[in-house]
Order: sequence, then structure tokens, then C-alpha cells
Amino acid sequence: MIPMPRPFASFARLFLALLILLAFAGCARFKKEDPLETLPLESLYQEAKDALTAGNNSRALRYYQRLVARFPYGPYTEQAQLELAYAQYRGNKLEDATSTINRFIRTYPAHKEIAYAYYLKALINFGYGNSIITRLAGLDMTQRDLDGMHQSFNDFNELLRRYPNSRYAADSRQRMIYLRNLMARHEINVALFYLDRRAYVAAANRGKYVLENYAQSQHDGDAMAVMAEAYKQLHQEKLEADSLRVLRLNYPQHPYLSGDWPGSRSLWRKLFPGGENKRWENSENAAVPPPSMSQSAIAALSSSPN
Repeated sequence: MIPMPRPFASFARLFLALLILLAFAGCARFKKEDPLETLPLESLYQEAKDALTAGNNSRALRYYQRLVARFPYGPYTEQAQLELAYAQYRGNKLEDATSTINRFIRTYPAHKEIAYAYYLKALINFGYGNSIITRLAGLDMTQRDLDGMHQSFNDFNELLRRYPNSRYAADSRQRMIYLRNLMARHEINVALFYLDRRAYVAAANRGKYVLENYAQSQHDGDAMAVMAEAYKQLHQEKLEADSLRVLRLNYPQHPYLSGDWPGSRSLWRKLFPGGENKRWENSENAAVPPPSMSQSAIAALSSSPN
């Protein structure tokens, strides 16, 4: 075999190396750049905002999350975190939304939209009991765990304590009334369970508990009816008479007085007594988006030097 001349071998190696470099360069040139990694801050925020407004929740989430990761500080990032929490809430990612909004409240306690942050925190917990499955199945929310209801009630109350004159105060008060009625209904459900099990003392105590802790709720009359029935079964004539007198005086049309309450309930109705409480369906305030950045603020940010 005739050996290759040394200069020619060096040239061949050089030529092969150039071919490899050109191949890589061609691949890099045709490779599509990821806008999530290349867009400037203002454009990245606008893409996320446009997606959120258009109802493209998954795209909005991706852009907001990448914005916060790439630009961890500044007004755009603060607004993006607030809108990210809302997008997560709207997408029923309630645990993620809770984490995001709690982090926002801890990090920016003096933010100009902090009242909205507290409002959204309450809405998120409100959403735990008003899930899509619960609505579709027509289930009575008062048969579910009360932790979310109590937490949401306390969150709305905290908002009203801190910001009684905010734009979210009126809606928060209405939701608190709704939640209070739900919690009272839960106690009535428990009392009816005790009546079914002939635990009459426990049933009477639950009725008293409703009157003492949820006075003027929609279920005051039910509480009096439970007490009247429990005392009747316990042969406590005086207590029964007192309960009936108050019931007739305040709720003369209550079905217990005509023998139609609580009535015979099937096993299905006992497990899922839907329709006994209206679910929250105020579409006007079902999912209030966060306030947008003002145009003057955006203009100031755009004109500021990097």
C-alpha cells in the first residue's frame, strides 16, 4: 500500500473538520429560536397578557412562569405574579394559585394592588368547595369538608378588616353571607343525621349551635324545627312548646308545622341532597381578573434606561 503524502493527509483532516463545522452551523441556522428564551421583558409580558385575555390559559401560564424565572425583579414581574395566580385559579390549579398568591402577599405587602391579592386568596379557597365536579354532579357543598369554607370565610373577613373600602368589599360581604348560610346548612345536615340515628340530645344541641353561631342565617327556622322534634322525642314538653312557639312566631310557613319537614329521604338524597342550597352563580364576579398596569406606568417603564 502506497502511504499518503503527509501534506495531503493534513489537508484531508482540515477539510473534514471544516465539513463538520459547516454542518453544525447549518443546523444552528435552521433551528427555531424559543421566544420564551429570547423575547425581551416587555414583549414577554405582553404575550402572556394577550394569551390570558384571549382565554388561552396554558399559553399564559407558560409565558408568565418564564417571565418570572428570567426577570425575578421589577414592576412587570410583580404584575406577572399577580396575573399568574389568577390564571392558575381560572385554570382550577388551586394549590398552585394558593402558593403563588401567598408568595406575592409575603413579598409585596405594600403593593398598590395588595387588596386584590387578599381578595384572590379568598376566591381560591372559595373555589375549593365550588369545583367543576361538585357543580356538574349537583352535590350539596355542605356535605363536603368545611375546611375550605371556613378558610375562605376567614380570608374574606381579613380583606374587609384590612381594606373595608376597597372595590372588592361589597362582593366579599355577599360571599361571606353565602358561606355563612352554607356552614349553617352543614350543621343542620348533622342535626338531621342525629335525628335519623335517634341521638336526640345531640340533635337538639346542634340546633342550638346554629342559632348561637349562625343567627339570622337562612336556616334559623330549620334549627328551631330540629329542636322541637328532638325535644318531642325526648318527652320534654316545655322545651318542645317553647321551640314551637318561637318557630310559629318567626317562621309561620315552615313545613315542619304542617308535618312536611324533614320528610322521608331516600338513601341517595341523604348522601347527596343537591339543590338544598343554591351554588354561587354570580357570573359578574365569578372570576375577577387583576387590575391591569396603568398605561402611564407602562410608558414610564418603557422609557426608563436599562
